Amino acid sequence: MSAIAVVILVAAAIVVIVLIAAIATNNRVVRVENQVEESWRQVDVELVRRHALIPNLVSVVKGYAAHEQSVLEAVATARAQAERPSASVDEQGADEARLTGEVVRLLALREAYPDLKADQQFLALQHQLSETEDRIAAVRRFYNGNVRALNNLVDSFPSGWFARRARVGRAEYFLVDEADVRAAPIINPRL
Repeated sequence: MSAIAVVILVAAAIVVIVLIAAIATNNRVVRVENQVEESWRQVDVELVRRHALIPNLVSVVKGYAAHEQSVLEAVATARAQAERPSASVDEQGADEARLTGEVVRLLALREAYPDLKADQQFLALQHQLSETEDRIAAVRRFYNGNVRALNNLVDSFPSGWFARRARVGRAEYFLVDEADVRAAPIINPRL
């Protein structure tokens, strides 16, 4: 075998290896982008579940604390805003944080109304809401992990080059207002 034939074979092997690596990298970018979209759908499912629970909770509270109209209206307004499609994940996060703050205010009313605190329907809804919040936290972590993976690909070479060619950009994390999540509700017995 001549030296030219060996050079041609080596060059062909290099081209094939580079082509396979390029296809694999491109497919990985597309796969991770699809995982981000799929995990956002899971977040959305849990948010819809949460939004569906809140009117029932408001209805039960209204039976005991009808004169707390401003709190009830604030919850309804925040829920309506959170249900509207947002332009970005950041906006959705801000809307959800606002809703969480209003729900915390609503749940704090239980301290001022002992009968509400003992109502079985209220307790069941509160439990369902707590479970839903845990599920939202779990799917948010899953989504944010996928966002991190995609952003790493977009920011790295050579995958970033392929991402730009496929018009795949960085994704937004779904963040919550840490102060709202970590703060215990302030309960004022004179509410």
